[in-house]
Amino acid sequence: MALVAGTLAGFAVSAPAAQAVEPGQIWGVLTGRVTDSAGVPQMGASVVLYNRFERLIAKAVTNDRGNFTFDSLVPDSYSVRVSLASFVPALKRNISIQPGMRSFLAINLTSLLSSVELVYMAPGQHPIMSEDWKWVLRGSDATRPVLRFRVPGIDITDPNKAIARRTSDVFVNTHGLFRLSTGDSGGVLSNAGNQADLGTAFALATSVFGTHQLSVSGNVGYASHSGTPTAGFRTSFSSHVGGADPEVNVTMRQIFLPSRIGGALMAGQSSAIPTLQTLTVTFVDRRQLSDDLHLEFGSSLESVSFLNRLNFLSPFARLRYGKAETGALEFAYSSGAPATELLRGDDTTNDAELQHDLTTLSLFPRVSLRGGLAHVQRTQNLEVGYRRTIGKRTVSISAYKEASTNTTMNASVPVDFFGPGELLPDLASSTSVMNAGRFSRMGYSAALTQHVNDKLSATVTYGIGGAMSFRSTELTSNDPEQLRDLIRTKQRQTLTARVSGVAPGAGTRYVASYQVTDYAALSPVHLSLTQRASLEPGLNFYLRQPVPLMQGMFPGRLEATAEIRNALGQGYISLATPGGQRVLLVQSPRAFRGGLSLIF
Repeated sequence: MALVAGTLAGFAVSAPAAQAVEPGQIWGVLTGRVTDSAGVPQMGASVVLYNRFERLIAKAVTNDRGNFTFDSLVPDSYSVRVSLASFVPALKRNISIQPGMRSFLAINLTSLLSSVELVYMAPGQHPIMSEDWKWVLRGSDATRPVLRFRVPGIDITDPNKAIARRTSDVFVNTHGLFRLSTGDSGGVLSNAGNQADLGTAFALATSVFGTHQLSVSGNVGYASHSGTPTAGFRTSFSSHVGGADPEVNVTMRQIFLPSRIGGALMAGQSSAIPTLQTLTVTFVDRRQLSDDLHLEFGSSLESVSFLNRLNFLSPFARLRYGKAETGALEFAYSSGAPATELLRGDDTTNDAELQHDLTTLSLFPRVSLRGGLAHVQRTQNLEVGYRRTIGKRTVSISAYKEASTNTTMNASVPVDFFGPGELLPDLASSTSVMNAGRFSRMGYSAALTQHVNDKLSATVTYGIGGAMSFRSTELTSNDPEQLRDLIRTKQRQTLTARVSGVAPGAGTRYVASYQVTDYAALSPVHLSLTQRASLEPGLNFYLRQPVPLMQGMFPGRLEATAEIRNALGQGYISLATPGGQRVLLVQSPRAFRGGLSLIF
């Protein structure tokens, strides 16, 4: 009797208290019901909840009434995926969870086209619904005051204590990547800049209080062609504040240039070991201005120390109107250093973000020498693009206007041919970097991507853009200015085919591409801010092979990687010299890279 009386007293006391606290709650609830086309509840359906970064937050399985509930959710934007055998999975994105609000999903699974309907219910609201829907709410712990009242040590009348209880887990959803590699190349952007294959890389990311993202990455080891120590570290912090997504990145790099630098430095300076040091602070913000208008903007402050110190400010921005399903128009601008923060593409998975951090970390500035002074390549790029997805096909077109100063090109030059202060060793190959002066061009491209299925897609890209051609293939002196005077801008056509997918059975992820073009001209790599596919010269392969035999030895999964760039060695231009030697200009050095990656 005492227990019954206490329980009834609990109902009497907790009900008014819950009504008083409900309007001030800072947490939201997501609940729903899964049925088939006939309205029959589906038991055992898998419901997966993702946060705004597409990272797994929670899982649930529907009960015998087809119901599920996620409570105590931080106000934010979420996605839900519902799957059940014999039905087409249902996916709902941009589910806004608001403080003190209950979001209800009516999920209808069919064998052809599943649907999800979202309903918001504020505290005290009494919508017209069926008795089954009401039982969904009654079956949730968050809507049963007696259960909240009887939780020991929790005073629901004090919101501060509730906050302290729920924020005790500061770091959640931690994931990372560890990579050990060797070879000559350095990542998916290797053709865009000097990249050293440092050898040992790691990246770690975690969510802070659910709405912040912190990641730390590093790359240490020895440059493969120089045998000299090198290191780089990068820290990123992003947050979701209202409709904004600010992000701050700090990147530091240091590398000792190899001993083969020879006459690259002026007389009297070659005794010291030259060191290239960079410090970059990048701020970027992403804002959803309306349903169809999205803005990304920011700037990078970069300091390059080599012989002398060079400081630069590089702003960038991209405005997108519309969506790919109905047609998206994009305008982009960048000045100075490559805007790597705008090159992430549409893949927002954990692996893709970690790989992006490591790629950005190894992307060294394009430094060259001219007259014994250090210079950094600076590029201004203005671009417009349009993209639309029609069924399983995606069509995209773009046009750009680009101008660069202190443009760099790779060359294999006889020792001391150009004298001191003109050449620097390339960090990722056995060639040298030479200053080609000013270069400007315009270009256009059109791409068609066919998604055959979830594991296979093919892209064909046609482009026209400016390239460096040469009035003559003979040098009459060893004056580097003569070589720069031979350069002319020529419009060059390219046709690139790219296939990516996953091999059935083995699970091998592969990307293969080949570009047909006039290789009698050199084309500096254009980093497109609106196109999603990169255009790389020559024949290229990239493989990621899971290692199933060693899965039990590690907490995550182990992958073997292999990468081959310009396998056929195309795009090499030979210039004759007065002494019978040859100066070899290289479009993209042939390179191979392999290694192991541990992803957890």
